[in-house]
Amino acid sequence: MASLQTTLLILGASGDLSKRLLLPGLATLLEVKTDWDIQLVGAGVEDISDADWKQLVHESFENAQASKDEDEGAEGTAKLPERLQAVVDASSYRKADVTDADDLKALLAACQHDPAVYFALPPAVTEKSCEVLKGLDLPEGTRLALEKPFGTDAASAEHLNDVLHSFLPEERIHRVDHFLGRSTVLNLLGLRFANRIIEPLLSSVHVDRVDIVYDETLGLEGRARYYDKAGALVDMIQSHLLQVMAVVAMEAPASIDADDLRTQKELVLRAVRPWGGDPLTAGKRGRYTAGTIGDRSLPSYVDEDGVDPQIGTETLAQITLEIANWRWAGVPFTLRSGKALGAQRREIVITFKDSPHVPDGLTGVQRPDRLRIWIAPDQMQLELNVNGPGDPYTIDHTALEVSFNPGRLSAYGEVLAGVLEGDATLSVRGDSAVQGWKVVEPFLTAWKAGKVPLDDYPAGSEGPEGWDNIQG
Repeated sequence: MASLQTTLLILGASGDLSKRLLLPGLATLLEVKTDWDIQLVGAGVEDISDADWKQLVHESFENAQASKDEDEGAEGTAKLPERLQAVVDASSYRKADVTDADDLKALLAACQHDPAVYFALPPAVTEKSCEVLKGLDLPEGTRLALEKPFGTDAASAEHLNDVLHSFLPEERIHRVDHFLGRSTVLNLLGLRFANRIIEPLLSSVHVDRVDIVYDETLGLEGRARYYDKAGALVDMIQSHLLQVMAVVAMEAPASIDADDLRTQKELVLRAVRPWGGDPLTAGKRGRYTAGTIGDRSLPSYVDEDGVDPQIGTETLAQITLEIANWRWAGVPFTLRSGKALGAQRREIVITFKDSPHVPDGLTGVQRPDRLRIWIAPDQMQLELNVNGPGDPYTIDHTALEVSFNPGRLSAYGEVLAGVLEGDATLSVRGDSAVQGWKVVEPFLTAWKAGKVPLDDYPAGSEGPEGWDNIQG
């Protein structure tokens, strides 16, 4: 008998999230968890035939297989492995209004096992669907997976928590954050807490600043319907980078169980304040204008299809925070993310304070020591001032590098594994989802009131002129 029998019910299954990320993630999971029995059921408002649905799933699985073969340097395979093809053949799709009780009952009846319901839907539709589910008789082991952003502000996040908790316990609610796949979390925890070298240095005694950067070369890519209402601060910083910061800054958990890990992250978020207490000076925002990235020419953001220029949506956000606790008080944490920039950057940069005294006679010390951690692929580089080759009296800047274990699953494969087996380690707890909104709301309020300028930067540049753009 299979070690796990479950149904993955995807609401919004014909959308971009499902085709591009969820289904390929499921393919990577199926190849690793060979003894899991997973039924796939899709649902959406589109009228899709059984043959077309199976073709959609097949192509998504093929894309995942091609990426795996490319990573391993293998030739592309002509057909799917038998394991994946069997799931494709047994999968089904139903046209449904996911906010209608009768349609949801029919979908749940189609699930052969206790379902994991994945909401690949806009937040407003997800909330309406949950309101309806509250009144239904759900299978005993039902789990829900909700994409971030969770709610649209702190009040709506609290309300959605209340709705969900009225019919499901917290441990069966997965507010997923694919950004921190299990391997990335474990790599950060191992680096910090499995040795006595790094961890004692991570405090205000030795650290000058911490920067967490996620710069993208992609532009809007047809996502105006969602992105123009969200912007970079909500889409990336509130939804993802605050969680990265919490793992970087938290105290050591007693274990890597979900309860211990999520409690330590929540304690960090509760201590966060705008740097200097003033969101007007602690935050910056920008929006890309026309430019060129490689061989691609991008129009100005305001000229992208579906964009309302009057909203004033930022495509680059940068906020500086303080974690007001014993370990980190006085250390600025700067979180930055933007679109249509000249280079992709996914890194955590911990800059250490200068040496308090360099003996007379040694020259060449120009840059501080830094610990750089890259996300996807996970790598680390420790930059140090040491006596290098040549003149022994001259200090050179050198780097020690290591690559972390990438794990066997894609980010969404990791997310689905947690949802399907009921492991909430990668899920954001309800109180933390609310607290994340409370962290960014002072900035959102100031920006919506027009109290902080919306700076321009050409697509393909490092960012607006006058910003430091966190060049280290």
